[in-house]
Amino acid sequence: MRRHAILETLAGLAVVLGLCVVLLAGCENQFIYFPEKYPKGLWDTSHMPLPIEEVWFEAGDGVKLHAWYIPHQEAAATLMFFHGNAGNLSHRLENIFFLHHLKLNVFIFDYRGYGKSEGKPDEKGILLDSQAAYDTLMKQKGVSASSVILFGRSLGGSFAAHTASKNPAAGLILESTFTHAQDMADQMFPVFPAGWFLRSKLDTLGAVADLKIPKLFIHGNQDEIVPYTLGRKLYIGAAEPKEFYTVVGGMHNNGYHVGGKDYFDTIKAFIARTVADDGTNAPPKNSPL
Repeated sequence: MRRHAILETLAGLAVVLGLCVVLLAGCENQFIYFPEKYPKGLWDTSHMPLPIEEVWFEAGDGVKLHAWYIPHQEAAATLMFFHGNAGNLSHRLENIFFLHHLKLNVFIFDYRGYGKSEGKPDEKGILLDSQAAYDTLMKQKGVSASSVILFGRSLGGSFAAHTASKNPAAGLILESTFTHAQDMADQMFPVFPAGWFLRSKLDTLGAVADLKIPKLFIHGNQDEIVPYTLGRKLYIGAAEPKEFYTVVGGMHNNGYHVGGKDYFDTIKAFIARTVADDGTNAPPKNSPL
């Protein structure tokens, strides 16, 4: 009798597990991507004047995509901005303003399903979007790869890292970025092994493990979404040259507010060294840890 009860319990758990797997498989992208379509967002730029140029291009599978290019007359480098998993590019307007004032050209694009871009987001599609965005920046804007810094925040860091692993660039900046999807699933679902069933890999660690260009990792030590420990794990697993900057007190979405001048000075110094690097420069010994 007892054996029968145990078997019934195990059978019930198997059914529950099976249902969870089916649910996860069917809704996986809804757990990862939270896009907002135009006109949702902060599209009125009159309060923050920037020389925004609208850019349209297509991914390799024909999906029409939208971007902003914000040139700076004195720019020595171009920042290609891969934003996080929520909202759209217009929600990064304030951050773009501050980055632009570091004397940078800024190119930011919306993944499929975000803002004015067509389609629905998934890992395979956004990898195509990222490559198309890189190609557009090179060809339409005539930017040299030796002056391009790929900058990815949170989920965008994974796509920035993969783009850097496939294309030449001066450097890579990853902020509040995780190692891979399974680690994030383990953080979000510590009891249920959701990571085993994910189709999305989002393997940032694999992309930077052998990546030889200079890399700057930024992470708030109070990050409530992507734990600081994952940011450190990503940094430790990355190839040299690399450096790590801790935003003391920084959470997931307020790094540049909390870090303030020190945050932007760190980015500015990294870009200056990287773009001018002749192959002999290394991160300063007093780089913040």
